[in-house]
Amino acid sequence: MATGSPTPGAAPGSASRKPGELSIDATQVRVGVYVRIPLSWLDHPFLSSSFLVTTEEQVREIQALGLPVFCNPAKSKEKPLPNAALLAAQAQDEAAQQEKELQLTLLRQRQEAQRAAKAQRAEVMAQMRERLDVAQRQYIAATEQASGAFTQFGARPREAVEALTEVAGGSAALLLADPNSAIILIADKGRSQGEVMHALSVMTLALLLAKQLDLGEEALRQVGLAALLHDIGMRSLNMSIVRNPARNKHEQAIYETHCRVGAEQLMVQGGVVPPAVLQGVLCHHEAEDGRGYPRGLRGNEIPLTAKVIGIANRFDNLTNPIDPRAAVSPFEALGVMWARERSAFDEVLLQTFIRTMGIYPPGTLVQLSDGRTGVVAAAAPPQARLCPQVLVYDPDTPRREAIILDLAEPEVAQQLKVEKALRMQDRSEDELDYLLPRRKMSWFRGNNG
Repeated sequence: MATGSPTPGAAPGSASRKPGELSIDATQVRVGVYVRIPLSWLDHPFLSSSFLVTTEEQVREIQALGLPVFCNPAKSKEKPLPNAALLAAQAQDEAAQQEKELQLTLLRQRQEAQRAAKAQRAEVMAQMRERLDVAQRQYIAATEQASGAFTQFGARPREAVEALTEVAGGSAALLLADPNSAIILIADKGRSQGEVMHALSVMTLALLLAKQLDLGEEALRQVGLAALLHDIGMRSLNMSIVRNPARNKHEQAIYETHCRVGAEQLMVQGGVVPPAVLQGVLCHHEAEDGRGYPRGLRGNEIPLTAKVIGIANRFDNLTNPIDPRAAVSPFEALGVMWARERSAFDEVLLQTFIRTMGIYPPGTLVQLSDGRTGVVAAAAPPQARLCPQVLVYDPDTPRREAIILDLAEPEVAQQLKVEKALRMQDRSEDELDYLLPRRKMSWFRGNNG
């Protein structure tokens, strides 16, 4: 690698000096100097291209790269070493110089191994992006099919139910093949208020929970169909009532009729709608403590399908409410349901749902221990629940090429961890557009119930 010349792996514009920076030789780097490496992140061993040098090991790593770097004096705690001073120190002892060359050779070999590991990690990232793209295409196809079914429900309810049964039995299975992608698409829709998007979200979340209960294939299909249809009674209500988060007592009484109305509309279709689906639609707002509606059922009086849908429905309404200003992160939603609303849900089912989603569910905005922010792209493995995969926010890097850090990897885990979860309302529009690009998608008419 020629000293001072841009390398083939250099990021666009990274070899150009930015305002306020100094170009220095790698031999001038010491602890306390803030440096920027003019290479693509794949071509150096650090997790970020710009950082404050804090260890002698980092100094040696930078020198082993064999090219000039940029220094930002304003962010540095120490001035770079003068060239002459370090050259004199290197010339003092020939044996020490030989030892240093040997160490540099070993370091270069290690860096080559690290580059290879990064290339492999980049391939894993590409595969993850492809899975997300596949899940998105499947999700959109299911959305279109479900949208058509909801549109024709008033005129041809039997055909609509049959179409939604196909969605529940077909596309749900495809989404469940990659749960993390499915969940992040749900989280990503954020500010969308669509009837169809809400129904699909609740279906996917309910199926993910039902899958953990080892229900049979037919039971899973019925859970999926009931989740898709759970708010079908809303279509008979005035949308001004449905969309009003501050309903008065009279309006709330009208709103609560959607459970019974929906079940009655489905019941007249005869055997096309299984009893478990009717129960799920009728009872999805019943609460474990008896404070739900329409019948005030308690505990074991509430059908399992309705309990599962109730948990999924509440989670989606917390993360994607009618008023987007009231939205909470997936991480916060689980906390609200467990700490404040636990009495409304079957505690065993709620615990299972929380385990399924993970401590930091996909779609959660997080701050890392080095100050960078990101979004959880995949839940942590069971053996490392605090170590999810995080897509890192970097405005200088196209999102399609953004770094995805697996905090469960030993090398990464030694340097980084999730510091805290962040609220969407506290982040800038640019950051949200980067981390949650699908949150502004708008689908069909508004409805969350």
